[in-house]
Amino acid sequence: MKFGTKTIHAGVEPDPSTGAIMTPIFQTSTYVQRSPGDHQGYEYSRTHNPTRTALQNNLAALENGKYGLCFSSGLGAIDAIIKLLNPGDEVISTNDLYGGSYRIFTKVFQRYGIKFHFVSMEDPASIEASINENTKLIWAETPTNPMMNIVDISKIAAVAKKHGVLLAVDNTFATPFLQNPLDLGADIVMHSVTKYLAGHSDVVMGAIIVNDDDLAERLAFIQNACGATPGPQDCFLVLRGIKTLHIRMERHCQNGKTIAAFLRTHPMVDKVYWPGFEDHPNHQVAKTQMRDFGGMISFTIKGNRIEDANKVLENLHYFALAESLGGVESLCGHPATMTHASIPKEEREKVGLVDSLIRLSVGIEDADDLKEDLKQALAKIG
Repeated sequence: MKFGTKTIHAGVEPDPSTGAIMTPIFQTSTYVQRSPGDHQGYEYSRTHNPTRTALQNNLAALENGKYGLCFSSGLGAIDAIIKLLNPGDEVISTNDLYGGSYRIFTKVFQRYGIKFHFVSMEDPASIEASINENTKLIWAETPTNPMMNIVDISKIAAVAKKHGVLLAVDNTFATPFLQNPLDLGADIVMHSVTKYLAGHSDVVMGAIIVNDDDLAERLAFIQNACGATPGPQDCFLVLRGIKTLHIRMERHCQNGKTIAAFLRTHPMVDKVYWPGFEDHPNHQVAKTQMRDFGGMISFTIKGNRIEDANKVLENLHYFALAESLGGVESLCGHPATMTHASIPKEEREKVGLVDSLIRLSVGIEDADDLKEDLKQALAKIG
């Protein structure tokens, strides 16, 4: 199946009992057994649920993987991945990443003896220099949040394989429509399903996709044992959202290109971060491993004053000021005080996350309306 067909048909079959074309919401906690252990594949909905099974199979197909596992949030999925490790193990992570990932790494798992190193991943040599006998995992985001850096998955996968280290890639910003990290050598793909996959700002969920049988078994054990699983209603909503993923992403990419070009010519805008620009430092890598450049953009205001950023954010209309991203509606945010507030200021500024930086999740509205919205908000500081 081609991608657009996978979004609608992969892992999904008409309900055999009724012929319903949409996967039913199996709103049940438990399942009747004929005798102890003699059941129809389902015992308890923390362990398995038919609606969740359909979604997990669909997500695995979209990422060209064998196994999909869903969790109650993106951080629930990250939590499960780090629980593969033991005290004394070490992780190499990108130094530009989602604030929630940084928080769970440094404030939760570091307390249990897992050590994290944050390095620039634009040069694979910097990763190799940080690997030692305790390194067990490389954690990458690409594009990164919020600086829109691109990590060369194939090159990092080669380093990971050379040293017998797992490579996990947070593919939330790109989605499987734009890139497939497993095809590029990654061992684990993670998604905040909340974002583009669900696509309508009405679900919180995470997912992991893998190919390795043993890895899948270990993660499934953690999923069941720790219990951070989503309910069937949310799984149904994500299945419904995924059916339009390919056409939504086409519009997100189209609008993203338009808005990035507009911002770059605006007199009040300093820097615009979007990997589709030919002079973006990682543009060629993005062009090679991605099918398009996405709808996520970050930009800074000239003078780098937080009060100017706040004024712009307060006066936007179609770009709603809110946490999250990837919905059909456009959203804007201030990473320094919102999504990345848990990262110390000096660490944020090392990667360019300054106080005036604004992150846009460009939706699928009419691009002219979005441009006008930005124009009138930027005029408040002009």
